Amino acid sequence: MNIYTTDKIRNVVLLGHGGSGKTSLVEAMAYLAGMTSRMGKVEDGNTISDYDKEETKRLFSINTSVVPIIWGDTKVNILDTPGYFDFVGEAEEAVGVADAAIIVVSGKAGIETGTRKAWELCEKYKLPRMIFVTDMDIDEASYRQIVEDLQGLYGKRIAPFHLPIRENGRFVGYVNVLQQRAKRWTEKGDVEKTEVPDYSKENLEICREALMEAVAETSEEFMDRYFGGEEFSEDEIRQALRVNVADGSIVPVLMGSNLLARGMYTLMVDIVKYLPSPEKRTCTGINAKTNEVYNADYDFSKPKSAYIFKTIADPFIGKYSLIKVNSGVLKTDDVLFNHHKDVEEKIGKLYVLRGNRPEEVKELHAGDIGALAKLSDAATTDSLSTKANPIVYIRASISTPYTYKRYSAKKKGDEDKVSQALQKLTSEDLTLKVVNDSENGQALLYGMGDQHLDVVVSKLAERYKVEIELKKPRVAFRETIRKKADVEYKYKKQSGGHGQYGHVKMTFEPSGDLESAYVFDQCVVGGAVPKNYFPAVEKGVQESVTKGPLAAYPVVGVKAVLYDGSYHPVDSSEMAFKVATIQAFKKGFMDASPVLLEPIAALKVLVPDKYTGDIMGDLNKRRGRVLGMNPAEHGYQEIAADIPYMELYGYNTDLRSMTGGSGTYSYEFSRYEQAPSDIQQKEVEARASKIENGEE
Repeated sequence: MNIYTTDKIRNVVLLGHGGSGKTSLVEAMAYLAGMTSRMGKVEDGNTISDYDKEETKRLFSINTSVVPIIWGDTKVNILDTPGYFDFVGEAEEAVGVADAAIIVVSGKAGIETGTRKAWELCEKYKLPRMIFVTDMDIDEASYRQIVEDLQGLYGKRIAPFHLPIRENGRFVGYVNVLQQRAKRWTEKGDVEKTEVPDYSKENLEICREALMEAVAETSEEFMDRYFGGEEFSEDEIRQALRVNVADGSIVPVLMGSNLLARGMYTLMVDIVKYLPSPEKRTCTGINAKTNEVYNADYDFSKPKSAYIFKTIADPFIGKYSLIKVNSGVLKTDDVLFNHHKDVEEKIGKLYVLRGNRPEEVKELHAGDIGALAKLSDAATTDSLSTKANPIVYIRASISTPYTYKRYSAKKKGDEDKVSQALQKLTSEDLTLKVVNDSENGQALLYGMGDQHLDVVVSKLAERYKVEIELKKPRVAFRETIRKKADVEYKYKKQSGGHGQYGHVKMTFEPSGDLESAYVFDQCVVGGAVPKNYFPAVEKGVQESVTKGPLAAYPVVGVKAVLYDGSYHPVDSSEMAFKVATIQAFKKGFMDASPVLLEPIAALKVLVPDKYTGDIMGDLNKRRGRVLGMNPAEHGYQEIAADIPYMELYGYNTDLRSMTGGSGTYSYEFSRYEQAPSDIQQKEVEARASKIENGEE
């Protein structure tokens, strides 16, 4: 592949709802650019960007892929992202290195939840954007309705560039709103001039007015002239569009058919013409030596630096670190310094990935996207630079996973293989997290949703030949007591020679501190129990609180006091006093009105205003306590509630179902509270049967 300078590069991320046509749009663009001789289809599993076996099996994108498309003398790096919310981390990584976005909307489905989320991501990263309406070959597609809906949501920034021309239900051409001229496609695939159809003239007036309003909004002078009834010249309009599309104050709307590869030519031309090259964007890091701000700004003349935005760790194609060059020019065999890991690495060959196909290049200029192979220590979100000029860039903000399940290897002896495979998957996917919950004897797998976790199970089986089983996680209950109990236990064993003798009298009562498992004290008078046995008694308490007598959960908030007992000068031992204490604890605990405590989460649910009633009703059913509501951006409300952890299982799926995928939630541990008696009874019975069957 040729070398492209910063001004000849465009980094464009495709965003939109799942199924809106992002991957098939890449196919049409690549075909039109002469990269392929025929277009692949998602349903046939032969597209450039959906190359993973899971993607071809499930017929949707799971990973972000980079497809560089050469258009004239410009290299357009297309970042094709998944639309489904379980794989939002992939989209967040791509948006962090893009300089502009195309939000893809299905002409048939219209504005969907994923469309709004894509817009919000662009707002967060201040990305200039275009909207491309696909499926215009489908008769039910309504371009006009989509434009009206977009304007209703985002106001006068929305500027329709084209109108479709239909004949007998077929998509045959388009009207250029700016030029007020029409073109139709010929049999050969190119275009010829035609008259604007009469039925399009009314829509053309509406769209032209919308475009002129968007241009007028860009300056006071234009606003005055617009209200004065003046017409803008074509050159003035184009100049205003160049400036204002690049700064995001105008959002063009284009349209086409991926299936027929129509509309892509004007899209590619407008990408090059209106969307900014990296040199028009800013990029700052911190110099780790001086702690000063480093303005990289994709300047090829500055010391070299890069940011790793994604890792591919595939057993078939190897490990690749996908990078964006933030300053300087990277060359083959350069040595780069990773400040986070404090290592220097020779980068060897430079690559450009086209889907999963690496192509070697000699140089990567500032602003370009490429790949480095086999960097042993580098991880996603690490920064690379020279040791003389060590630069650190802000790590991308990736969504936190809150859906989790317990996992275990299906085959005994596979535990190490599973662990290693999961380590590779977590290096690729920052929204996947493995947690060893040793306290409750379980390994937990966290993801963005059930579908995400299902894909992980499939990847483990397909790529790494290991199988895991997902189960409902155990809830981390605790046990404590509400009353005081006074108990005595004598442990006496005679078996020829030395026997065993330990005798304790103890009280057990609530300590008032649920943060600590126990408090131990003694007030033995007259040496009834010698001092050298006190540690053994405490050890008995210490062992007892790891698994409580009620349901074998850890014990908290107990005060144990040894006040009397007796000993035998020959048969007493530390072991005997420890055993006596363990038995005394069991009896005393059960006599002191034992209760189960359940963990409570502080939950925040972010939903559009219209769903708040449904969400609060559902939280009440889940034993949640709604604490309040706060207005958030974009017409959303944040609902704050306390909810038991056991009621959060499956919440992600239900929340998406209730809100059409627009609701999100987060939570953190708040405290422990006494579980209701019916919950306690069920849990004690379930735990007893599991222990009996050897499942715990």
